[in-house]
Amino acid sequence: MSARNRRNTAAVTTAGAAAALLTLCGTAATATAAPSHTVTVPRGLTISDGTRHVLVNGKSIDFGTVVRDLAWNPSGSKAAFVDGHGDVVVSNPDGSHRVTVAANPGGQTWSHPTWQVTAADRANQIPAKNNLIFSAKIHGHTVLEGVKATSNHGRPARISLNGDPGDGNVPQTDNTWPNVGGSYGSAVYENTHTGEVYIRDDYLRQQGGALTKGSEPALSPDNEEVVFVRSVHGHDHLFVEDFGGSTQVVKDVTPHATADYTEPTWSPNGKTIAFRAPTGTYTITKTAHGFGKPVKVSQHTGLPAYRG
Repeated sequence: MSARNRRNTAAVTTAGAAAALLTLCGTAATATAAPSHTVTVPRGLTISDGTRHVLVNGKSIDFGTVVRDLAWNPSGSKAAFVDGHGDVVVSNPDGSHRVTVAANPGGQTWSHPTWQVTAADRANQIPAKNNLIFSAKIHGHTVLEGVKATSNHGRPARISLNGDPGDGNVPQTDNTWPNVGGSYGSAVYENTHTGEVYIRDDYLRQQGGALTKGSEPALSPDNEEVVFVRSVHGHDHLFVEDFGGSTQVVKDVTPHATADYTEPTWSPNGKTIAFRAPTGTYTITKTAHGFGKPVKVSQHTGLPAYRG
């Protein structure tokens, strides 16, 4: 059953259920240049490369500390990242007013924080959420943990992972690369043991299951599509799975890739996917017939992320 169908079923069985939507704003510039050309960096696109400098709208900003795996909250007012100490940190968009949301206790490797921000649903007695979910490698096992984004030296807790009814158990370890999308707080992540992408619905029942083979997933803002990486003939391609309808369709959106395309991310309006390539940062944009060709938008190579 698709993620949307699960939610719709839950809404029918819960009287008066109504999801409060959190609007994601911001637009990405439509790229029309040939793939070999460098064009203006799309509005809101940022690139972090593990140094203290983050590329924001084409300008390098010194955050004053090492920045790894940077992610923005939906409004673009706060950045979350892993700093040089391995801690999860939140800051202003220019790196100022840094707060250590969770301090690494040592012996662990934390990575890829993602924001889970939802409005309250009073009809279903679901409070608003403002959390950070991230991957934690502990004693050789990788798990998903979460902490309130407003914490100061908070204590992370293990994220519960429950399978859909009839689907059996989902793996509790070897889970990494979490990404939250949409207004329901749903997350996708990869499991390095099974080689599959999983989804976790965190709205009414906190359940989920495997979607497809792949890695490095990102959930679209409308919660209906997931982009992920899958190897094809020796190169990493980007695939998009549409699970909004009754049937789930998986499509290679970079079928002519001759290099590795990795670390995809959606623009806030869900029309553009930015991703990393060996020669820089590229985007593909939705057309009437799917997605257009990759367009190089920056010579800079790093983890792309959109600021709302």
